[in-house]
Amino acid sequence: MNGPVPPSLDNPHDIGNAPSTLPVRVQQVLVGLFAVGFLAATLFAVTEHWRRATFTLGAAMLWLTACRLTCDSQVMGLLAVRSRRFDAMFTGAIGAALVWLAVTVDALGG
Repeated sequence: MNGPVPPSLDNPHDIGNAPSTLPVRVQQVLVGLFAVGFLAATLFAVTEHWRRATFTLGAAMLWLTACRLTCDSQVMGLLAVRSRRFDAMFTGAIGAALVWLAVTVDALGG
C-alpha cells in the first residue's frame, strides 16, 4: 500500500552538524540527568521552596545547555527545538538568569 511518506523526525535546523562523539547511551544518561534536575526543581516548587526550585531549575537549564552542545538532536528529542547554537544560547541565558536570581534575592523574613 502506497501512501504519503511520514515526515522525518530529524531536526531540520541541524543539517550539516557533525554527529556526537559520545555513545548514544551516554547521551541518554546526560539527558536523563536533566530530567532528574527538572523533577527536583518541580518538587521544590510544589513544597514552596522557591529559592531552591529556582536555583535547581537554573542549574538544570545550564546542564541542558551542555547536553544540547554535545548530544544529537535525535537523542534530545523535543528538547532540540532550533539549531544547536540557538538552543544553547537560549537555555544558557535562561539558566544563568535563574541561578543569578536565586543567589541574589534575599530570603523572605531574613
